[in-house]
Amino acid sequence: MSKFKSRFKYYLSNEIAIDYKTCLYFFYITFVYCVYRVFQGNYTASILHMCEIMAAAYFMGYFQFYAFHNFDEAERFGKKEVLAMTVCSILYTVLSFLSGWFDQRAGMTVIFFLLMLFGYLCMYLSFKIKRTIDTENLNKMLTEFKKGETHGEQN
Repeated sequence: MSKFKSRFKYYLSNEIAIDYKTCLYFFYITFVYCVYRVFQGNYTASILHMCEIMAAAYFMGYFQFYAFHNFDEAERFGKKEVLAMTVCSILYTVLSFLSGWFDQRAGMTVIFFLLMLFGYLCMYLSFKIKRTIDTENLNKMLTEFKKGETHGEQN
């Protein structure tokens, strides 16, 4: 395989991972935003806020991937991951306050920060569970493959 093709596949794989997580975080933040709006008795969402949330999710996706080495998909959850989770939650929270997603209410801003921490923790656990299941499936497939190879050699 050419060096260009190899690099392109690596780049494409990273872009797909970032896009996937961008969608997950966008949905999560949009859900929190919409629940807040409903509790305020307002059943509409600002298109500007939705665009800001999407842009923030993309920016944070790249930031998480390149600055914090994809911490929400880490093998273990240590001090570095807690720091990364906290920094990213703070950045989202500051942006939410400056953009007025929650009407610049201090109480809701604190709740949003806590919900972002919770969301990052849930994402970490989800990715960990997925990795465990994928590993089990790959091991099972390898075992079945070896059995098939062994049977083929005996014939």
